[in-house]
Amino acid sequence: MRFSSVPRLPAGVGIGFKPDFFDGLVDGTHRPAFLEVHAENYMGAGGLPHFQLGRLRELYPISLHGVGLSIGGERPLDREHLNRLRLLIDRYEPASFSEHLAWSSHDVAYFNDLLPVAYNRDTLDRVCDHIDLVQEYLRCRMLLENPSTYVEFSSSTMDEVDFLAAIARRTGCGLLLDVNNVQVSCVNHRRDPFAYLDAFPVEAVGEIHLGGHAEDQDDLGDRLLIDSHDRPVDADVWVLYARLVRRMGPCATLIEWDNDVPPLAELMSEARRAGEILHAEALEKRQNTGHRA
Repeated sequence: MRFSSVPRLPAGVGIGFKPDFFDGLVDGTHRPAFLEVHAENYMGAGGLPHFQLGRLRELYPISLHGVGLSIGGERPLDREHLNRLRLLIDRYEPASFSEHLAWSSHDVAYFNDLLPVAYNRDTLDRVCDHIDLVQEYLRCRMLLENPSTYVEFSSSTMDEVDFLAAIARRTGCGLLLDVNNVQVSCVNHRRDPFAYLDAFPVEAVGEIHLGGHAEDQDDLGDRLLIDSHDRPVDADVWVLYARLVRRMGPCATLIEWDNDVPPLAELMSEARRAGEILHAEALEKRQNTGHRA
């Protein structure tokens, strides 16, 4: 299924909206390129959340980011959850809708974590079936986010990049490339994050995420990174981001900071840093392309 008239996020830097940011975003003190909200926070019928989002929708493109569909789960998708998502999408017409390559529910149990899946043919078929259903039901193209992982499955027969690329080819969905998740997973599994990015199908990427991570040690004393979203973007992630933009050109980029959230001015400082990299690397890419021509 293809969606020819889907709106797109601008190729600039956005931030995750928090209610404390409302006044500074409405009065124009701060002007990110777009705002991202978690879909599950707006599944009530009304109240202050919808008042704020309705006002912000008049001023900014909106990226709707889901955390509860359980795309990778073995059970059928929750139709009531899909209904709530469709109401949100019809109401706000977001420029982007995204979800995670993970599972977070089983029967009537819901978990606070986004749990990993095995990368094999059975999981691929299941995830593709789920995405086909989501896109048809919501009447929009979705983006699928690469996960941050801490364990791997012995039953996996594909690597993560090939798995994501196969999903995008089969379903026509886009990909949300979380660069922090790349760093976290590659360090945890002793892989090269540069090789991961170089192999990633950037032609399918509709949004990039940048965030902070915490560092710990595992039981063997090796580095263990935790996708914490509670601090500035790490220096290694900035390096990866610059390399990515140099390869693919400008793309909508989100500063993702969900815990221990700083004041809006500090968050916008991170956004400006991303914007400087975005424009500098994109300019270099254009200059190099023009020189080769």
